Amino acid sequence: MIVKRLLTSIPLLFVMSVLVFSMIALVPGDAATTIAGGGNASPQVVQQIREELNLDEPFFVQYATWLKSAVQFDFGESLYSQRPVADELLERLPVTLSLALAVFAIVIPLALVLGIVGGLRPGGLGDRGMMFGTSVVVSMPPFWIGMVLISVFSVSLGWLPPYGYTAFADDPAGWARSIILPAVALAAAGVAMLSRQLRAGLADTMQSAYVRTAWAKGGDTRRVVVGHALKNSAIPAVTVLGLMVGSILGSTVIVEQIFNIPGIGSYMIAAVSSKDVPVIQATALLFVVAHIIANLMVDISYGYLNPKVRAA
Repeated sequence: MIVKRLLTSIPLLFVMSVLVFSMIALVPGDAATTIAGGGNASPQVVQQIREELNLDEPFFVQYATWLKSAVQFDFGESLYSQRPVADELLERLPVTLSLALAVFAIVIPLALVLGIVGGLRPGGLGDRGMMFGTSVVVSMPPFWIGMVLISVFSVSLGWLPPYGYTAFADDPAGWARSIILPAVALAAAGVAMLSRQLRAGLADTMQSAYVRTAWAKGGDTRRVVVGHALKNSAIPAVTVLGLMVGSILGSTVIVEQIFNIPGIGSYMIAAVSSKDVPVIQATALLFVVAHIIANLMVDISYGYLNPKVRAA
């Protein structure tokens, strides 16, 4: 099954790479002149950009050259900093990865607890409270939650820094202090969506015949809920978890900017502002690859959760 999923991901990755590269074709007018800053740009600068991006070549020749380099993790040089894009990505990638890991470290345990609380007693006080709270949170955009968190915990209480980033290797405690607010801002909607999905799946599964049989055989709560019901109701939640990767990556573009975190998201925003096409293409392709990998992991997890899928 894993090999089959890998093979089906290759055409998707190819199509997405074409779309990512095609962004340069969407630049109005002469792309080199527009990227250089318009009609006031010197002919030397325009020609340099045209040569760096191979704009004198036919589109498919440009794409083939770019793809050959991208496969080797070579995206050329930034038009703004004149540094290799790959080097700048490698500097910023650990920052975004640490933020993403912090987000999922918040999302998964909280969603499990809330989903189990609501799913075991549907219609109960805990379930109604969970459904109301998640309905409120899911309607709040991450950037707004981030600004509220800064206002409360940084400005009013002074407990946490309002912006900036400390590397984990330099100061683990400082890293935790710098990452907690942006991680919570990104995780809030994920906790709400995942817990609601878990709650719905668990509530249905608890009414099934095999769960009632497990209770009748004298199974304890941990064995019945975790060993039987939760595992079998987790497939829709795992699907949501995979989709959340794309949502979180998209939100990092804004949240990293708000908290002044030097990650991939803020790098992309700066590239868009400066029309730095090689950086825009590289970061967009990186987000696409991350999304494809996340969905591949979701497909593989189906085989563990459901043996019928594993045999397919």
